[in-house]
Amino acid sequence: MTTDIEELEFFVQPYQFEPSARRVQFNNDSSENDSSSSSDASESEGQLHDVTYWCTCGNCQQMQVPRDRKCCNDCLQCVEKMGQHSCICQHDGFVANCLNPHVLEVSFYEYIEQQGPVGDDEPIHEIYRYIAYRRFTRWIWHVLGKKKRKVIPSCVVNKIRETFPSSSGTYTGFKYPDDY
Repeated sequence: MTTDIEELEFFVQPYQFEPSARRVQFNNDSSENDSSSSSDASESEGQLHDVTYWCTCGNCQQMQVPRDRKCCNDCLQCVEKMGQHSCICQHDGFVANCLNPHVLEVSFYEYIEQQGPVGDDEPIHEIYRYIAYRRFTRWIWHVLGKKKRKVIPSCVVNKIRETFPSSSGTYTGFKYPDDY
């Protein structure tokens, strides 16, 4: 006669309770969705082009790349910070940390200390945008790093771009480390 403990041994597998490694895949990345039907892809693409389909805060704008089409209300960490606000861009912490040029100036000195001096032809707004993105990431997710990339919500990206515009009008969207 077997005991209950002996019977349990057959059900326990090594690493059974460990999460399996998986890479997040975006619904509309053409290189990863070649096997999907064209009708599903066109329907999904049409929905992603309609800002009202994926934006619930009312401040997002259309982004060029599907993975950049993210609303602050789809980010749990943003929602936790927002409190009574309908958009993270309305939060005083966002305005103070990411849009205040005096705060960004101090972070700019840290940037120079770590990265080295910038050239005379380097546009300050481009650097301030970069620093503002990093400050937002640190504020929301508490970590920064090459292997710890996060897609910043469209409303945040556009508010930072509006505050620190590019002289050429061209912008680079989110990139994973492998994209460089």
